[in-house]
Amino acid sequence: MFWPMLAIALGFLGLAVLGVLAAKVFLEVQRLGRQVAHTTQRINQAAEELETAAVGLAETGKNLR
Repeated sequence: MFWPMLAIALGFLGLAVLGVLAAKVFLEVQRLGRQVAHTTQRINQAAEELETAAVGLAETGKNLR
């Protein structure tokens, strides 16, 4: 009777460990998603600034003719 009870206890312990690890992975994936969203916003802002600068430079070059 000891071995089956030990096997069941170890099985539950294994599931508990897997549950804790799954929760950690879930939290890290959420954090990574927030970082990706923030970085995407920064890239879009930089692209808009670059486009604005390019338009200004093109107009300046056109005026020099």
